[in-house]
Amino acid sequence: MTKPVTPRDMFDLWQKMVNPSAYPLQALMFPVLDADELEKKIHEMQAVEHWLKANLSMLQLTIKSLEYQRSLLQGGEKMRAAMEGEGAKGEAPNPAMWAWNMMAQAGKDMAQAGQEAMEAGQEALRASPAAPQRKRKRKAAPPK
Repeated sequence: MTKPVTPRDMFDLWQKMVNPSAYPLQALMFPVLDADELEKKIHEMQAVEHWLKANLSMLQLTIKSLEYQRSLLQGGEKMRAAMEGEGAKGEAPNPAMWAWNMMAQAGKDMAQAGQEAMEAGQEALRASPAAPQRKRKRKAAPPK
């Protein structure tokens, strides 16, 4: 049968953790001046620091992956809403054609932008008072 743990045992255990040199609570005020003990404590604290950094990195990675999953879900909701909207028109979009549809839309946008730029340039040319109105004169054909 195991012996019960008394408050005195708990205090002794705490004192050994705080004061490994066995002098009552002296280590709290005056640290141990043994070089080997200092090296040991430094290595222990560095191990704790590395462990905490690893846990912090894992926590940050978990947060990033959850944010990514949230954005995927939000994108899926937008896609479903778009499919329902186009499904009401009678034709449901093909999800496999997203790249083609995106390129076709970009081509239409570029053509429209080019047309608008050309019209704006023609209007600016017509409205400019400094633009001379030239008529091309044909050169006379050389005599035969």
